[in-house]
Amino acid sequence: MTTMDIAELEKTALELRRLALKIIFEAGSGHPGGSLSATDLMTALFFGGILRYDSSKPKDPKRDRFLLSKGHASGIHYSVLARACFIAESDLSDYRKINSARFLSGHGHPKTPGIEIASGSLGQGLSVAHGIALGTRLDGFDSKTYVILGDGEIQEGQIWEAAMSAVKFKSNNLVAIVDFNKVAQDNITKDLKDIEPIEAKWESFGWDVQRIDGHNMTEIMKVLQMPAHPEKPRVIIADTIKGKGVSFMEGQTAWHGVAPSKEDYEKALKELE
Repeated sequence: MTTMDIAELEKTALELRRLALKIIFEAGSGHPGGSLSATDLMTALFFGGILRYDSSKPKDPKRDRFLLSKGHASGIHYSVLARACFIAESDLSDYRKINSARFLSGHGHPKTPGIEIASGSLGQGLSVAHGIALGTRLDGFDSKTYVILGDGEIQEGQIWEAAMSAVKFKSNNLVAIVDFNKVAQDNITKDLKDIEPIEAKWESFGWDVQRIDGHNMTEIMKVLQMPAHPEKPRVIIADTIKGKGVSFMEGQTAWHGVAPSKEDYEKALKELE
């Protein structure tokens, strides 16, 4: 990609950060920290020409699939879907409201256009993503399935059962991305269960492992544009910062699931100008 293309993606990511914070602030609840850490990754997938989709045909069987396994980061997920025209930006005013017309609940709902699975329970996304990858291959499509996992989430055993299965079936149309922001809900991830050496773990399970700076758009696009491994699923370890872009949120457990006050929201917007 050209420098101009990268700059445009970085601009889009900045706008999406602002939008995600806006809907979380207006709802009075949500998860800003994990939304901001995943923003650059999701921007590249949806707007960098990686994910094949047609928002006018959200159930096209030939589409690539995107799953946000760390579904509490719905603030950025819905913002991306609005930017990609799966829903209208005006629909975002329904975020986290009862009886939302577009089912914009706190965690993703499959009745929302562009969302593949319900994601209230952590640890299940890789299993579902692998099932979808197998299904599209059996149907004869060359679709890819992408899934973003949280680093705290991969402490769960089901993740590693799915990791073994994907290798057994040589599911090279599956790409897992670990949003490794190193901060869980109420503690630093390594102080709960240290997942390092994370690359060695995935390699020992037989995956093609890549590690990048999850906020460097050039690195993100380079790894997403790599050809698939002939036989292995791929995992991208993306080193990120929880709350990226807002200095007083960065790396803080306190901003896992708390909406900003009006004062904090205005401070955050100034930093994201």
